[in-house]
Amino acid sequence: MDHLKLHIPGPVEVSDATWKAMSAPMIGHRSSNFQDLYGKIQPQLQELLGTERLVYLSTSSAWGIMEGAIRNLVQRKLLCCMCGAFSDKWLDVAKRCDLVAEGLQVDWGSPILPEAIDAKLASGEFDTVTLAHNETSTGLMNPLEKIAKLKEKYPEVMFIVDSVSSMTAVPLNFDTLGIDVLLAGTQKAWALPPGLAVFVVSEAAMQRAARNVSRGYYFDFHEFQKNAEKNMTPSTPSIPHINGISAKLDEFFTEGLENRYARHQKTNQMTRDWAAKHGFSMFPEAGYESLTLTCINNGAKEGGTVVDVPKLQGLMKEKGILIDGGYGKLKGKAFRLSNMGDETEETMSDLIAKLDTSMAAL
Repeated sequence: MDHLKLHIPGPVEVSDATWKAMSAPMIGHRSSNFQDLYGKIQPQLQELLGTERLVYLSTSSAWGIMEGAIRNLVQRKLLCCMCGAFSDKWLDVAKRCDLVAEGLQVDWGSPILPEAIDAKLASGEFDTVTLAHNETSTGLMNPLEKIAKLKEKYPEVMFIVDSVSSMTAVPLNFDTLGIDVLLAGTQKAWALPPGLAVFVVSEAAMQRAARNVSRGYYFDFHEFQKNAEKNMTPSTPSIPHINGISAKLDEFFTEGLENRYARHQKTNQMTRDWAAKHGFSMFPEAGYESLTLTCINNGAKEGGTVVDVPKLQGLMKEKGILIDGGYGKLKGKAFRLSNMGDETEETMSDLIAKLDTSMAAL
């Protein structure tokens, strides 16, 4: 079967150089070779995430850490900030873990604003908050820095942030933000295959977790800390993924982090400009659009061009490119174009040229 170039919100395209790095000969996960590998990437991870804390690697999807974080940290009541399919799901996960939880729900396409969180936390009911930084289903980026400032007012509340589709594409300075958990999977802006999660945990969160006897084992923050101090992981890791992360980190720092962030802004603007040229409007509220993907309105709300999305997808497949036709209740009523990971002005120009040709054939 011919390969379709992925311009969906994840998994994204993985380069030949990354696959080559991941195919390095196997090493023992309790060997000095593995410790050397983890020891090499640890300072790079810390610089990338703006932290002096140890950065952990989990052989799981990001959802493993998302569930693990609430099991480690919630003792009284959890507030789930809900603005799309993935942030909404956290409430369901919490209830399946038998935790007391409540949703702060806004319309899909609207941001979570700090004032709304503040109003909830003022009740004193909640000891933990979950937030999706970049809600992939709606192409919306929440104002993380403004929300994180609430930690100054509520220092005892644990702030857990899903940066699954923003980590490595935008600046994320964990220590400056002052949040408690920052996590991501590798299949989005990291431009690696699915199967590994990267996360960092505050000292306050470690102290909270120590008092939580029902935190389990596989995602126990203290197991990760104990092992990371020795450049190890608690359980057998996906060594090919970690070889891949090592190669990607070298790429990031060769390009320069600021250049990487600027590239994502530029390539994202290219898709927005394409949408505007064809008369489309954006689905997310103005000013809160994602920088790693573009969610284009196609009848989900009033205004702008409306096209046959399945037909557009079919025409793009004929040209060797897979685009997303909308997620969940937005299927067919919006479509998404990813620019995250290794995409460049050249590759995005190719996408746009093929989109133009496909639009002309609708």
